[in-house]
Amino acid sequence: MTRNKTLWLAAGGVLLVVLLAVLPLLAIEIPGVLPGPTYTPGTLQLIAYAMLIAALALSYRMMFGLAGLLSFGHALFFAAGAYGLGMTLDAFGPADWPSELIFLGSIVVTLVAGFVLAATVGALALRVTGISFAMVTLAFAQAGSVLIRRNPGGATGGDEGLALDIEHVPDALVGVLNTRNLYWVALGVLVFVYLVVLWVEQSRAGHVAAATRENELRVRVLGLRPYNVKLLIFVVASVLAAVAGMGYLLLQSGAAPRVATADFTLTLLVIVVLGGVGYRWGAIVGGIVYTLLDQRLTALAGSEFIAGLPAVLRVPLSEPLFILGTLFILVVLFLPGGIAGIPQRIRSGRASHPAESEEVADA
Repeated sequence: MTRNKTLWLAAGGVLLVVLLAVLPLLAIEIPGVLPGPTYTPGTLQLIAYAMLIAALALSYRMMFGLAGLLSFGHALFFAAGAYGLGMTLDAFGPADWPSELIFLGSIVVTLVAGFVLAATVGALALRVTGISFAMVTLAFAQAGSVLIRRNPGGATGGDEGLALDIEHVPDALVGVLNTRNLYWVALGVLVFVYLVVLWVEQSRAGHVAAATRENELRVRVLGLRPYNVKLLIFVVASVLAAVAGMGYLLLQSGAAPRVATADFTLTLLVIVVLGGVGYRWGAIVGGIVYTLLDQRLTALAGSEFIAGLPAVLRVPLSEPLFILGTLFILVVLFLPGGIAGIPQRIRSGRASHPAESEEVADA
């Protein structure tokens, strides 16, 4: 029975990816949600951005939901991917090298740099646990954010952000007319991150990480080394965040200092809780829903409809963050399992906890 269910879930996942892949070829309109038909550049960029945020949230969910590591510095590695690729493209490779080789080489260099950064931060931060671990990761993230804003040697662009040097970027990934290709890149990043997360969670290391989250002392008694497993999870999640960061740089044609701040990491935490900590696909749902709300509520807040409301309603509803905060509070209060936990709650007739059972979490 379990094998058949797994096959059905896998088939459904493949079908969903295929539908998303052909979405740019369709003319689907969802008024109030999407800014236009799905084949238009503006809509494709919005959906692609939502998928990259979903991929980033999925990597954070593996660290927080699987290993129980509450990090306030995950945005550092997303920024490392975005800024790392941008700076490497600007400085890497002899002039006589083909642009395609420089582009691929820059990606490899950025991934290696992201791995080294993740291993260094993880090795130091994991010397402590709990809130101390969160504070150490926060310190590293703040240091990275300050470094980006200081703009050493003019490398990061400071508060103005870093513009993408398109000289060595393939023509198929540059310009509004190629937004469709960037959309497929974002989809590829999301699928890649999901498959890596799935593989890690179902591996022996993933099971040990989950056991460590529940009872680290018992894992030590069994002769296992929780530190090594947690470091592995930390590094993999951080490198995946860097991959999402590189996709972000290509999609946005640049990177802004905001992506390196602790506030951005807190946004990821909100997304994961909103989607459902105990569900792998909850991070994806949360990332897409949050991004669409964040983008579209801004347009709603400035609409004539809101402007015509009485002051008691117009003032709070004109602030998108107020609406998002209210929705988050309602989800936490009435949907403990997040958005992804709604089907389980309907089946069981009660609010399910995100970590209620391993079977539910693996759905």
